[in-house]
Amino acid sequence: MSRVVLKNINKYYDKVHVLKDVDLIVEDGDFMTLLGPSGCGKTTTLRVVAGLETPEEGQVVIDDQIVTNAGEGLYLAPSQRGLNLVFQSYALWPHMTVFENVSFGLKVKKLPQKEIRSKVQDALERLQIEQYVDRYPSELSGGQQQRVAIARAIVSQPKLLLLDEPLSNLDAKLRIEMRAELKRLHQDLKTTIIYVTHDQVEALTLSTKIAIFFEGKLVQVDTPMNIYNYPADVRVADFIGNPKINLVEGICVGNKNEVKIVSPLGEMIAKEKNGIENLNKKEVILALRPEHIFINDKFKEGCIECQVYSVLPAGSETLVHIKVQDKYITAKVIGQAKLAPDQKIWISYANKTINVYDKNSGQLLFNI
Repeated sequence: MSRVVLKNINKYYDKVHVLKDVDLIVEDGDFMTLLGPSGCGKTTTLRVVAGLETPEEGQVVIDDQIVTNAGEGLYLAPSQRGLNLVFQSYALWPHMTVFENVSFGLKVKKLPQKEIRSKVQDALERLQIEQYVDRYPSELSGGQQQRVAIARAIVSQPKLLLLDEPLSNLDAKLRIEMRAELKRLHQDLKTTIIYVTHDQVEALTLSTKIAIFFEGKLVQVDTPMNIYNYPADVRVADFIGNPKINLVEGICVGNKNEVKIVSPLGEMIAKEKNGIENLNKKEVILALRPEHIFINDKFKEGCIECQVYSVLPAGSETLVHIKVQDKYITAKVIGQAKLAPDQKIWISYANKTINVYDKNSGQLLFNI
């Protein structure tokens, strides 16, 4: 296992500031996913940890050893960092069999042949590809080639494993299968993993921690469920979740012990939290997940009257687009909902599921 610390990392490509004061701690045994839209700096961060990129400022520490110190011009080579990488492209040797590909690094280390065979066999069994040991990459499917690439990375039992969008070239079915394999692999090996993806489903399902980047800045690091339930700002809230979260503008009224928030979602009373003051007339954004909206097809006390705009059945769930005053929101119903366009309905919300953000700064204020 391995602990990784990034301190004040700044990286430039010419005049473009790619990473901006990045501070990140990856604890021993973490499955840390670097998540964000394209161009946000997540892959560059991974490459800085690997030693493939040299930052202009900052330090990288792996297991209490400084491997990068930009101030002193110290940049240890990737081979000296005790890590292995798996890239988006499989990067397998086409003229080598599966066994030769996986065993290549062990042979370079000049391990005994018996030990090499044992380690390769164990890695192939973990990835469930031992039956392909004598095949060449061209004789394997994309999913099988990716398993070979991962087997090659874990066969030397690295203390740190870096994965750069390893599943992005696979079809949807294979991606789901490989997520399960990676999750089990992490549980079995207890290796520290840093994983790069733009796929939020991968991040939520695989990770013990998620680090979210926007425009080169690290904006939130937390467990998947905390990031899903309590996004630190509106950008994170809007990025995480499928279907997307509902964002509705509102305004605060009152100030002392209670604050009333007026919006198309109705009037809500919130106790002031975290010593927040001067909320009166503050413009806010309310964020509500589609699965936290409950639909009634008959009048119910305390519910808000609205209208069905469209119904999108998907078998196990149904997405319902709803018109509330002049605002459109989305609700997710588990199972098959018997609703029709233009039908009058009444909606309510689950308690403690609405996050309130400052409209100007985008920062989370409190939840109600």
